[in-house]
Amino acid sequence: MSILLIGATSDIAGEIATLTCAGHDIVLAARRPEATSALVADLNKLGATSVHVLHFDATQLGTHRELVKKAKNLAGEISLAVVAFGILGNQEQAESDEAHATTIATVDYTAQVSMLTVLADELRVQTTPAAIVAFSSIAGWRARRANYVYGSTKAGLDAFCQGLADALHGSHVRMIIARPGFVIGSMTTGMKPAPMSVYPHDVAKAVVDAYTTKKKSTTVWIPGRLRVLAWIMRMVPRPLWRKMPR
Repeated sequence: MSILLIGATSDIAGEIATLTCAGHDIVLAARRPEATSALVADLNKLGATSVHVLHFDATQLGTHRELVKKAKNLAGEISLAVVAFGILGNQEQAESDEAHATTIATVDYTAQVSMLTVLADELRVQTTPAAIVAFSSIAGWRARRANYVYGSTKAGLDAFCQGLADALHGSHVRMIIARPGFVIGSMTTGMKPAPMSVYPHDVAKAVVDAYTTKKKSTTVWIPGRLRVLAWIMRMVPRPLWRKMPR
């Protein structure tokens, strides 16, 4: 059984890989395969049975199924598929540059829908159980003025994943939907951390715990107390909400 990490250069994907690699065949898919060299070395040291690296460009939607089939041919049936690619984008630029706005939407929503659909279809026909991980965000719970383009993609993705989880119910494929708060990592370098911020390792550990202990589809808030903040967010009056920072 193999583990497929799509968007393998992301901080969270790397952490998940190191937590799960021992005794498994690992496939790393990345837009910059050369940037995975340090991770490949670490995974080999940590006991991965094999490590394969594939090129992957999320915006090339027609290549998504080919990637998954290639991963299965290289390393066997997939037990865990992690969809970890994405961009934060520049909100200010996106408000006047429609090309940038649609790039964010393509990478963070359309390409995710494409890949998740492919994975669900390809993993259903396997003979062994499998899990798919997708990353929502507190940013999608209620879109804020300060980052509504990115937030809207996460809102749409979360809704899609909830529906996909229901569609997979009764099969041997399950969805793990991660809803982290602000993640302090390379994507957010230079930004002021928000309340209940977490690190990539925190997110990875919560995802891996859900993978190893849950038998059905599940949604994981990271940290768990973020549920309370999410409830409060729904209650904030709109005139005040539009002034909220990222």
